[in-house]
Amino acid sequence: MRRSSRLGFAMIGLLLSSGAGSAQMPPPQVVVEEVRTEAAQRELEVVGRVVAVREGGVASRIAAPVREVLVQVGDRVEAGAPLVRLDDTRLLLGFELARASRDTAAAELEQARRSLALREQELRRLEGLRRSAAFPRAQYEDKLAEMEVERSRIAAAEARLAQAEVELRRRQADLADAAIAAPYAGVVTAREVSPGEYVEAGEVVVRLIDVSGLEIEADVPGSWLAVLTGDLTAILAPSGTKLTPRAVIPVENPLTRTRAVRFVFLDPQPAHLAVGQSVGLRLAAKTGQTVVTVPKDAVSVVRGTYRVFVVEGDSAQPRTVELGEAIGERFVVLSGLRPGERVVVRGNERLQPGQKVRAVTSSAESGEDRG
Repeated sequence: MRRSSRLGFAMIGLLLSSGAGSAQMPPPQVVVEEVRTEAAQRELEVVGRVVAVREGGVASRIAAPVREVLVQVGDRVEAGAPLVRLDDTRLLLGFELARASRDTAAAELEQARRSLALREQELRRLEGLRRSAAFPRAQYEDKLAEMEVERSRIAAAEARLAQAEVELRRRQADLADAAIAAPYAGVVTAREVSPGEYVEAGEVVVRLIDVSGLEIEADVPGSWLAVLTGDLTAILAPSGTKLTPRAVIPVENPLTRTRAVRFVFLDPQPAHLAVGQSVGLRLAAKTGQTVVTVPKDAVSVVRGTYRVFVVEGDSAQPRTVELGEAIGERFVVLSGLRPGERVVVRGNERLQPGQKVRAVTSSAESGEDRG
């Protein structure tokens, strides 16, 4: 009897000591964030294509045989770099002929001016006899007429000299055009001629593309056109590179009801892009309204409904919420939460309704981790 009593007291003591130990265990630590309001935005994922702002054929300005092609397909060239040299033998001869014609015209003008100076000298000599009885009026009038002829010769010689100088400059330009240079920095995508071929003026000799200033073109639904403003941002997947719209092409596809939109890079352009490549774009545009949002990490799905744990005082209570679309790393809250309430974003996996917790913010937790 005494033995059973002692056993009973021992069991009671054990239970009491076990209860005391559990009561002394601290509540679990959870990380919380506030429910907040923010500007609402619409998001859309589209497929875009990489396009070049500058690309095309580099053409010859003159007709001449090809002497040398200085680049290969795939070469990167700077603006002004020589691409093709044409045979300039006949061009040099034309230039020398034009220079000789210019010199001849200059000599003829100089001769006409000297002849006019001689006539003016003779006329002044005759004018000195105007008051004498021996003044030769007929000869004087002939000299006046000859001076008019000399002035006409000078005008014609000046015109011929001007024409010769223009022709000389044209021949000089043709000679310079025998060296075909890159109009802008880029990559050679095609060689259209080979040494020995004869090219006409305007014929393409090399194709070039500028890969330093690429843009992204995407077909965007017409319903988005109203929000294509400075508030619209675009993210290139998967690099995360930011872009902004530059222009909306004013042509709508009648089948898809979309318009082409050109986007330019805000961040440095990724090096791996190629013209014609398909890329994913994630568009986001502010709507001018505000919405209540909750972090995605706070939401769990329980029997087909969305649930979050809200910290009230020192305990966590479950709450069913209705969610809308995603905004970045948060969900729009349609009902069930108010701005300023604290929700558990880490440590909510094993929480029980009404369980005591020690709530810390994500910034406070980071500080503890560093400590």
